Amino acid sequence: MSSTRISRRINAPRATVYRALLDAHAVAAWKVPNGMTSRVHEFDAREGGSFRISLTYNTPTGKGKTSPHTDTYHGRFVKLVSNKQIVEVDEFETTDPALLGEMTITFMLAEADGGTDLIAVHEGLPSGVSIADNETGWRMALDKLAALVEADYK
Repeated sequence: MSSTRISRRINAPRATVYRALLDAHAVAAWKVPNGMTSRVHEFDAREGGSFRISLTYNTPTGKGKTSPHTDTYHGRFVKLVSNKQIVEVDEFETTDPALLGEMTITFMLAEADGGTDLIAVHEGLPSGVSIADNETGWRMALDKLAALVEADYK
């Protein structure tokens, strides 16, 4: 199992970034790579709370993990430390053995000059997920997160 670690400076207060990480509407807007749309089916943002999300390719050339064009995953929030840390465990809904298994995603937030430093660590990537693709998707998503929360503070 592999992992990725991505960092991003976001020019918004830490509390604002934290809220966007736990708001279903915000998650639908930012936690999706370019070329895909997101649908949040369930989202209970509390320790022990669960979620279920589908990401669908905008063009028929994308290859989904759950169905021909969709990646659906579910998970739970393991740890929430207000304005500092979020730990969630995700798992793809698939029958492909190369994509099975729980993945842990940890978001860490720190005060930074004029904003927030966010570090996202994605551990336990299944063998069927390319590290490079995972990193690219996370960079795209964190760029969307930054744009979303920075729009309120310019």
